[in-house]
Amino acid sequence: MTHPSTRRAVLATGTAALIAGCSNYGDENSGGSEEGASSVAPAESGGEAPAGEALTKTGDIPVGGGKIFKDEKVVVTQPEKGDFKAFSAVCTHQGCIVANVSDGTINCTCHGSEFRIADGAVAKGPAQKPLPAKQITVTGDSISVT
Repeated sequence: MTHPSTRRAVLATGTAALIAGCSNYGDENSGGSEEGASSVAPAESGGEAPAGEALTKTGDIPVGGGKIFKDEKVVVTQPEKGDFKAFSAVCTHQGCIVANVSDGTINCTCHGSEFRIADGAVAKGPAQKPLPAKQITVTGDSISVT
């Protein structure tokens, strides 16, 4: 005869599996060498651009447009010459990565949302929240996420 699982037993089993999975992930990425540490792609390390590392060059970002860095989940724009902005590339509607930057907007083709390149504000729904701003530093011709 089998006994139905209790909620406590299910939670304990799930917690143990989660801890085991997380400990394996941490060991894999902690490697003792610099080569092992630097070989981790941004998407594997939480999808964020590595802080302080150069993301792109200023010349790669068109005036009045922008460029999407899908692996880092960041979009960098240049609304006016010399004015660089960065936002999360994750659409606030349903979490798709935005697809392109054109005509002054950052565009998500999943459901048609558009965001302004100057401030990430919603220009066209269904998204109701702006793209969150990211902190960047421009040093010479390099743009870094801070």
